[in-house]
Parts: sequence; C-alpha cells; structure tokens
Amino acid sequence: MNLDRLRALHAVSVHGSVAGAAEALHVTPSGVSQQLAKLERETGHRLLEPHGRGVRLTRAGHVLAGHAGRVLAQLSAARAELDGLREAAAGPVRIGAIIAVARTVLPDALAVLAERHPALSPTLRQGEADSVFPALERGDLDIAVVESWDTAPTPMPASVSRVPLSADLVDLALPAGHPLARRRSAGLDEPLGLPWAAWTAGTTCERQLVQTLREQGVEPDIACNVADYRAQLAFVSAGLAAALVPRLGRDPVPDGVVLLPTRPPIRQRVYAVWRTGGAGPAVEACVEALQAVSAGGSGGS
Repeated sequence: MNLDRLRALHAVSVHGSVAGAAEALHVTPSGVSQQLAKLERETGHRLLEPHGRGVRLTRAGHVLAGHAGRVLAQLSAARAELDGLREAAAGPVRIGAIIAVARTVLPDALAVLAERHPALSPTLRQGEADSVFPALERGDLDIAVVESWDTAPTPMPASVSRVPLSADLVDLALPAGHPLARRRSAGLDEPLGLPWAAWTAGTTCERQLVQTLREQGVEPDIACNVADYRAQLAFVSAGLAAALVPRLGRDPVPDGVVLLPTRPPIRQRVYAVWRTGGAGPAVEACVEALQAVSAGGSGGS
C-alpha cells in the first residue's frame, strides 16, 4: 500500500475531517480525497462514509488507520535510529512550542543551539498540546515544549517521553481599580464581578482555566477568547475582564493591571517532549539547550 495514502487516512482519523487532514498535511482537501479514493480501490474496502455534513471512518477505515499509525510510528523510529548513528547533531530539527515559550525561552535556546551545534537547522512551529502531540506522533515535529497546570494536567500520550524544564506560578490578573486589587492574594472562589479572558475556545489553555475555576465551585463567564496572554492582559487593563496568567511569558505587565497570588496556588510546569525512541543527537541537543536556558530563567519554583 502507498505510504502517502496511508498517511492521508491516518490524518483523517486524527483530525476528524478531510479538511483538517489537508491542513495538517499541507495539501488541498481534494488531494486528500483523491488519495483516499485510490486507497479504497487499492484495498477493496470502503474507508469513509457520509456523516452529517462531513465524513467518518468506516469499520475498515478504523482498522486500516490503526495499522497506518503504527507503520508511520515505526518509520519515524527508524529515521530517529538512523539519525542516532551520526556522531554529531546535524540537519533539520522541527520544534513545536506554546507561544509563551516561543517568545521567551526559544530565542535564547536557539542561540545556544546555533553556538553548540552549527550544523543543526532548527525550525519552529507555534502550537498547543492539542496540535503538537499529533504532530509529534505523525513525525511532523521532532520535539515540542508544552505546559501543564497542576489543577488541570495536560494528558501526555503514552508514545512520548518528557523532561521538566521549569515550574512557575499562575497569578490572578485584575484591573488596578478592582476592589480586590489591594489584597496580598485572592481566593479563586471570591466573586469578582467580571467576566474572564481566556485562550482560544476549545484549546488546552482554555480548559485549564475552566477546570481550575470549576474545582473552586466557579462557573466562568468567558467574554474574551484570545490566543496570547499579553492580549488577555490588555483586556484586563481596560477593565473588561479578569484572567489567570502564568508568570512565564507575561512581561511586560501593562499599566492598570494588578497581579495577585491565588488561593489555592496554581503551578504551571513546562516540559520538553518527544517521541519515545526518537531522541537522536538533534533532539538531545535541543533538550540540553532548553534545559540550559530554562535553568537560568525559571521562576516561582
């Protein structure tokens, strides 16, 4: 069976749609559909069926997609093992990172990497755990940096290994004129009289906010979904919302914002993750650079 066609089927199974698979594979939806039609003729089985306005995998499609995932993982492991035969880290290495790390830790880490391993060619893709874990499993990324709140841990797939990079605290951001702004700390169950600013709807970061507040008996009223903590702080500064913001990546804090430790404390941990068995010289070099930079700049630990 053709590997590209198996990759297309696996992408549909991961992303739940032809359009999502096309975006992940950087091809057109019609290109994915053509690959799947050829795969159906090749296997003699119908692999997709209509479902609402989209499609879903048939039983045969699920069976073959499972095998495709294992085949792709095995090929990725073979590539990593071959990379491991090289004495020095060289060639391309694809890195995924949350935006706070991409803005704060990655520039220094990539500078360290360039100094220590000039033969490496790193590229960076910004994304959350929702997107980077599937990309790691497909072999589209070699290493990623993800966050996990103690109050809402990020599920780590069994197929990845990880090392901790840093731990810091998450603070409550309030407008400077808010009645609680002069406190030394604030309980998460205290009435604020403000809606919340959160990350993009449906993402890991938004779920962390929602789950953390629900554990304190608070059902959050989310008024702003913006994919950057700096943007959330701008809404707080304007008196439009409250936010929960990790200390990593939030500087500078705009005028008109007060940051309070929370009761109970919320801790965010940051990890470097990669495919288990895929830690060749390039990935090892990236981990070492990330650890070196994080050790010099982590806070709240």
